[in-house]
Amino acid sequence: MAQFIFTSVLMVSLSLVLYLMARALPRIVEEPHAEKQGLLDRWAHSQFPEKVDLALNGFLLKFLRKLKVSLLKLDNTLSKHLQKVRTDEHGKQSAIDFKEIAGQNKESENDSQDL
Repeated sequence: MAQFIFTSVLMVSLSLVLYLMARALPRIVEEPHAEKQGLLDRWAHSQFPEKVDLALNGFLLKFLRKLKVSLLKLDNTLSKHLQKVRTDEHGKQSAIDFKEIAGQNKESENDSQDL
């Protein structure tokens, strides 16, 4: 269902872009008694889309820079935490000897005594 919705939105937006491009193409013959232009035609030929594009680019530039900085801060924090965990893990020796529990130390001692 989600794929159908995304595909529908994609097709509608693509058709809108194609319509705006077709309307913006210069005409070969202009009739002096042309019909009144619609809202979409006036909007497409105005400066408003360019202003919106500039504002959106400015917002995205600032937002993505701030996002990058915050992600780098998060990365540094996680790296420091992992470094602390790693040094604690390797710095301290475990109180439990798993080889002794499994009986591997006794077998290796028995093998060395047999030689």
